[in-house]
Amino acid sequence: MNTTEVKGNWNEQKGKLKQQFAILTDDDLMLVEGKQDEMFGKLQIKLGKTKEELQKLIASL
Repeated sequence: MNTTEVKGNWNEQKGKLKQQFAILTDDDLMLVEGKQDEMFGKLQIKLGKTKEELQKLIASL
């Protein structure tokens, strides 16, 4: 999978997360290269879920 495909997939997942959890903002879901752990931390705080729960949730979208 190339970088364009990864970014495209992530943009699709962001949209689905925002639909499911209206409290999330673009800032909450901003994925900057090397910042994935930080993003998961923000999601954990905002949604009250573990990293594993979030990974499963994102994978199920």
